[in-house]
Amino acid sequence: MAKTVILKNVTKTYSMYESKSEQLTDLLLPFKKKKGRKFDAIEGITFSVEEGDIVGLVGINGSGKSTLSNIIGGLTPASSGEVIVEGEVSVIAIKSGLSNNLTGKENIEFKCLLMGYSKEKIEEVMPAIIEFSELGDFINQPVKQYSSGMKAKLGFAISVTADPDVIVIDEALSVGDQTFTDKSLAKMMEYKKRGKTIFFVSHNTKQVENFCTKIAWIEGGHLREFGPTNTVMKNYRTFIRKYNKLSETEQKAFRDSLAAGRKHD
Repeated sequence: MAKTVILKNVTKTYSMYESKSEQLTDLLLPFKKKKGRKFDAIEGITFSVEEGDIVGLVGINGSGKSTLSNIIGGLTPASSGEVIVEGEVSVIAIKSGLSNNLTGKENIEFKCLLMGYSKEKIEEVMPAIIEFSELGDFINQPVKQYSSGMKAKLGFAISVTADPDVIVIDEALSVGDQTFTDKSLAKMMEYKKRGKTIFFVSHNTKQVENFCTKIAWIEGGHLREFGPTNTVMKNYRTFIRKYNKLSETEQKAFRDSLAAGRKHD
């Protein structure tokens, strides 16, 4: 099968500053020695995904899953390495890139315009998006009044209308009521049957196991393991059981040791 997404030695590095003045110095005096330390959110990630693969991105908080998903989705550029995505990609996330000052309906119009829809096309898809979102009269209220679950519903409803080739779902099914989650998963299963390529970020290991065909386990910004769901999730569950048996102090020490290895001058 043709490779749909290829990552070659992908790294994303951020600058960390102890004060605003350090940040301003680096911005205004680019030729001066940099003051901020570097932090590798992800480093040297390499794997390829075939058309129709459903890839779960797993790892404890702060591992780099969302950074990786944003790079695949084109929301964040990689600092180095190569990212090849064949086809149109859509990102479905909790925040969903919605404008708080616009109403739900205005956000639909705005995001559809960004997706290249004509005015006529927007009018055509508007009723289906509103119906799928289950927001009712709230569709005419400012998004700043929405709960995180309502935002996720709206963002999901808009994104699935685009019918992309590659879909990135970042915790968008972890909020809201179970009925909407089930409906959203059913929509994703429909895409799965149609051979769409999907990246699925979730802390719900049961969802990941039931839905995904492959797993990318990210730990401390590195790819610890990539392969079939049954193999990788067995190893990941063993790790999680051991991690959860640690005390809070021990868990923090483990996370701190991973973070320390990602910082450099």
